Amino acid sequence: MKITNKNTIQDIQREFAILYPGLKLEFYKRAHQEHEASPGKEIHNPESKLNEIGMKKRSGKIKVSPELSVADLEKAFEEKFGLHVQVFRRSKELWLQTSTTDHWSLELQNSKGIHSLQS
Repeated sequence: MKITNKNTIQDIQREFAILYPGLKLEFYKRAHQEHEASPGKEIHNPESKLNEIGMKKRSGKIKVSPELSVADLEKAFEEKFGLHVQVFRRSKELWLQTSTTDHWSLELQNSKGIHSLQS
């Protein structure tokens, strides 16, 4: 994914949702530890531009591959851009933070999320 400080959070969320329709990204005001959930009151407005929420670089790329773990994706956003993200997985009509399954791959998380709609 190519990311620039002119992107809005929604831009990144849309691009991620195309790749992984059973998952979504939320952007938070503070960092979290691996296997730790983030509080809902800390979510950034999706219309915010990345430079408005403290993106530390002007642009860059994150390789979002199916075998990448959730923890590694969240860590890449933090280390490369200073952005605090949390991956959520669909569970029927709900979205759950993947905090207890951060070690799962994006592909596994996504297939669980898609499968929840079919059962």
